[in-house]
Amino acid sequence: MTTDQEPARLVVDETEVARYVLDPALDARHGPRPYLHPVRTLGGTVVTDALPADHVWHLGASLAVQDVNGSNLWGGRTYVRDVGYTWRDDHGRIAHTGWLERSADRVAHRLEWRDPQGAVLLTEDRRLTAVALTGDVSAWRLEVDYTLNARAGQDVRLGSPATNGRPGGAGYGGFFWRAVSAEPASVFSASATGEEAVNGCTEPWVALRGTGPDGWAYTLVFSGLGADDRWFTRTAMYPGVGVAFAFEQPVTIAAGTKRRGRHAVVVADGALDRATAAALATIST
Repeated sequence: MTTDQEPARLVVDETEVARYVLDPALDARHGPRPYLHPVRTLGGTVVTDALPADHVWHLGASLAVQDVNGSNLWGGRTYVRDVGYTWRDDHGRIAHTGWLERSADRVAHRLEWRDPQGAVLLTEDRRLTAVALTGDVSAWRLEVDYTLNARAGQDVRLGSPATNGRPGGAGYGGFFWRAVSAEPASVFSASATGEEAVNGCTEPWVALRGTGPDGWAYTLVFSGLGADDRWFTRTAMYPGVGVAFAFEQPVTIAAGTKRRGRHAVVVADGALDRATAAALATIST
């Protein structure tokens, strides 16, 4: 049995495919929050990065937003309109508060999104499930299901560097996967190829192809975009894909209401083509 100080583990067919860090001992400026790392293919190739030198606050696969009612829960510098990225004392944290379920292929727990003073901005119920896939491709699927709850009496505004004035499609913030690639990664969707074409799109799925530290190719296929969400993609500066909540405009979770997200990521060995990625792109119902 794991403790809150030890990573939980997700297993598919007796193979450990991911570790889930619950309570990382990190500087507040790195946006402490639960995250998945390392995530591996069934063949053992690592497909996530955590605490990379270029963006130390990128933590594997995690859920985080840079502007939550003015609190930075993403980590790093905050983008300030007409000023740019600025170090501010505005970092909160997303904290594990209790287990709902733990098994070999599923973990579920409660969390609190807290401001720098520890006040609760949102509560969350989150479930992560590892699903075995059959077929000719060596692959498994991660299902991510979460509900963000705004308490009575306080609307919660979610923003991004883009909504705070940064140009260049920097609407990140939401479910984000920082990948790792020993060679330049590539990203594509059903009808577009490349970072500039895919970033900000609303395609049903997006795929990222990379090369793990062991030299083996892998492909990640993301699906489950929300009605008002956009895909956030990067390959030139670093490899990453995210479901962006506030890509162009801030969004509000009204007091006493909920925001639900359901996403899936297929983690596959090998460099998949478009047709194979499309066939694998799915979200459980």
